[in-house]
Amino acid sequence: MAGAAEPLGGASKPPPAIELRAVSKSFGLVQANKNIDLVVQPGTIHGIIGENGAGKSTLMNILYGLHQADSGEMIINGAPVQIHSSADAIACGIGMVHQHFMLVPNFTVLENVMLGSEGGMLLAEGREETRATLQKLAEEYGMTVDADALAGDLPVGLQQRVEIIKALKGGAKILILDEPTGVLTPQEAVSLFKILETLKQDGVTILLITHKLEEIMAATDTVSIMRQGEMVGHRATAETNPEELAELMVGRKVLLRVDKGTSQPSDVKLSTSGLSCTSPEGVQFIRDVSFEVRAGEILGVAGIAGNGQSELLEALAGMRPPTTGTIEILGQTITADGQSDPQIMRRVGLAHIPEDRHKFGLVLGFEARENAILGYHYAKQTGDGRLIESKAVTAHCQALMSAHDVRPDNPYLTAKNFSGGNQQKLVIAREMHAAPGVLIVGQPTRGVDIGAIEFIHKELIALRDAGAAILLVSVELEEVLGLADRIMVMNNGEQVGIIDRSEANEQTLGLMMAGIAPEKAA
Repeated sequence: MAGAAEPLGGASKPPPAIELRAVSKSFGLVQANKNIDLVVQPGTIHGIIGENGAGKSTLMNILYGLHQADSGEMIINGAPVQIHSSADAIACGIGMVHQHFMLVPNFTVLENVMLGSEGGMLLAEGREETRATLQKLAEEYGMTVDADALAGDLPVGLQQRVEIIKALKGGAKILILDEPTGVLTPQEAVSLFKILETLKQDGVTILLITHKLEEIMAATDTVSIMRQGEMVGHRATAETNPEELAELMVGRKVLLRVDKGTSQPSDVKLSTSGLSCTSPEGVQFIRDVSFEVRAGEILGVAGIAGNGQSELLEALAGMRPPTTGTIEILGQTITADGQSDPQIMRRVGLAHIPEDRHKFGLVLGFEARENAILGYHYAKQTGDGRLIESKAVTAHCQALMSAHDVRPDNPYLTAKNFSGGNQQKLVIAREMHAAPGVLIVGQPTRGVDIGAIEFIHKELIALRDAGAAILLVSVELEEVLGLADRIMVMNNGEQVGIIDRSEANEQTLGLMMAGIAPEKAA
């Protein structure tokens, strides 16, 4: 149980809302947190940043009781505590909004907020109390939401709002948010940060975990930086900048913007006309999508996840047959009547960096050298074309690793033993080595460290400048704006519009992502 004691010290200044002293946590031989010290003042928004694997989530899960520290102290509002479960954390006034929401989709908003505090067997008293809480929070913080709507029918921004309401109803005065804007449109993100600012003014302490440095600069009062399981710095946000924070995170200087020249597009290499895809159950994923991509340009595809982008990539890669319409790729036409599969598309000259590297890009139990030839095992790098030669495959993988900065550069290491960023670089190295005429790429930097992001962006621009036609799908608007020459926005499986990068900004794209036509969004 959470243990409370008399506040430490007798000063009139209120004690820190959170104080962690020498907190450590290991999982087997991996030390996720090492002697972490952290002080968060009450009524502030405090950012926690770091690369993937830096230990941020582990630390927050310790604070919320999902993990237990091996050693160290936790002090909440001046009182030492022992937190062994989320119930203990809630009793200490700590709430957490997870990156992946914990709502029951076929329950109403009111029923979701009631869970865990039903108020007795008959529920009537709990319902009335919860409805009153929803009304109060709507008035105080602008968190209006329909109490009788099904949670699964709400847009993600409102689902997140319900999660925050649940935490506040549980008495949270310390609120942890893990990557809260990952699934939001820019407009929804602005709304969220307005709510957080209002909560801060009311004395709520907020811990914001995010990899987006622009959000740290805009929303936080202070920020702590983690690297390889250790806390390497604390800064007042007003006294730092994104470049310093990135350098602290990675341990070296990082170029935060995409460095690219003007595109020089030429011939059309990939196009679709009236492309639609429907599942065997009759679910229409893509509706009448038409576009073209030219050699020497990047067409970015923006949209909230789940609006047809994934299915579009699968159709272009030969993984999902079109129901109607056509795909023209490097002079070959694919129709609903014809045959298409990934091997056919590869032989035509298309390379595919999939959204889910674990499911579609790698065999995690295979060695790096085996993964380096997946889909290209018939090519010259495997030997003389008759048999796959071990020495040739190993040498090929070693060359890819050196050229694309895959670490460690061990061809015999199994894919599961590489970090996410190096797994992604191995997939990118394999696909780019084929010198494709057309590259389709989904979420190229998902789950990738900031240093690897810089490297991957440079690789994509270099391939564009070498004359490839690239179609890029990303839920990160900053990434789309940084890389794309033109941008297509999708909503509900439909193409909302295509605009030139020079005409695009986050506000316009955000409105288009909500289904508003480009001429009105502008």
